Amino acid sequence: MDKAIIHIDLDTFFVSCERLLDSRLNNRPVLVGGTSGRGVVAACSYEARTFGIHSAMPMKMAQQLCPEAVVIRGDSSIYSKFSNDITDIIKEEAPVYEKSSIDEFYIDVSGMDKFFGSYKWAQELRKKIIKETGLPISFGLSTNKTVSKVGTSEIKPNNHINIPKGFEKEFLAPLLVKKIPMVGDQTNRKLIGLGVKYVKTIQEMPVELMERVLGKNGILIWTKAQGIDNSIVKPYNEQKSISSSLTLEHDTIHVQKLKSILLSMAEKLAFYLRNGNKLTACVTVTVRYSDFDTKTRQKRIPYTSLDHTLIQVVMELFDQLYNRRVLVRLVGVRYSHLISGTYQMRLFEDTAEMIKLYQAMDSMRNRFGQDAITRAAAMDTRGIGQMSNPFNGEPPGIPAHRRI
Repeated sequence: MDKAIIHIDLDTFFVSCERLLDSRLNNRPVLVGGTSGRGVVAACSYEARTFGIHSAMPMKMAQQLCPEAVVIRGDSSIYSKFSNDITDIIKEEAPVYEKSSIDEFYIDVSGMDKFFGSYKWAQELRKKIIKETGLPISFGLSTNKTVSKVGTSEIKPNNHINIPKGFEKEFLAPLLVKKIPMVGDQTNRKLIGLGVKYVKTIQEMPVELMERVLGKNGILIWTKAQGIDNSIVKPYNEQKSISSSLTLEHDTIHVQKLKSILLSMAEKLAFYLRNGNKLTACVTVTVRYSDFDTKTRQKRIPYTSLDHTLIQVVMELFDQLYNRRVLVRLVGVRYSHLISGTYQMRLFEDTAEMIKLYQAMDSMRNRFGQDAITRAAAMDTRGIGQMSNPFNGEPPGIPAHRRI
């Protein structure tokens, strides 16, 4: 059976959400992002892109390039709600789907041509999403995820394309090499330095040469350039989670100690999220008293993986839970409703310096260990919640009931 994979992308998602709320933004250059002097652009409209503006650009520079642009700080809770609405529509209609980020989806419709027609079905789904949400949407259909994703990027905004079986390589050939997923700025510069500008050149190169230049990534890029990608659509599971719980050596009512432990858990779990390129939309805190009475409270939040945001939520939930003057036996933290994603989700709330700080801290932890750097409030809890990356084929969750 031939594979049929749809890639769905919500065009300029943050901007489109803002335009639904305020039609005066239509057809105007719009910047969504940090509004402080050190803020960065999280998203920009196509009108703004004509001025050379792009995401992650310092907001100050973007405003210099386009003084007439409308600047909006952004509200991640609004974007998360729209994303969840679209997920519900796709969940109701699609046989197998993967939510790869807040505004991107893959759908496996292999075999549907026998009954309805994959391309026709995808067009009907697109119409339904536009009708029910008002958001513009583009999609690409092909035999694999790579070609579908590239197809979507080529026909945006608010359009669709079908790349039939056997035409994958021909479709990719005239495109710039940076269009291939996995080719970042550094790899692109290296390839251009070798005289490799278009995908067709890679297609004609021996795979051994690509391996010699880029190592194992060279083989993957060469394979994708041929229009080959055997990766599967991973069924989306909203309940996937990562958690940590700790049974204390001695039951306690020392609130500051309990908060330090929870802070350490929240911080390490956030590090694991970022290492696995994940974002969470739900935080749960558990408190078990010495009489084994167990209380939990959770809160839905905008997608994030940043310590300071998650720690604040964890502390709020603990303050709501801890309402008995009884010794505490166990505390725990869980992040759930995970999707793939990175720092960009909060670019409109955090400065470029903040993002770089997190990247630097994560680099130190990966090199010297998880306790190489931590907040001062968690210094006395080092060693709590140690585990390897749970998103690399290992079971999620930190071993529960570890005693200290």
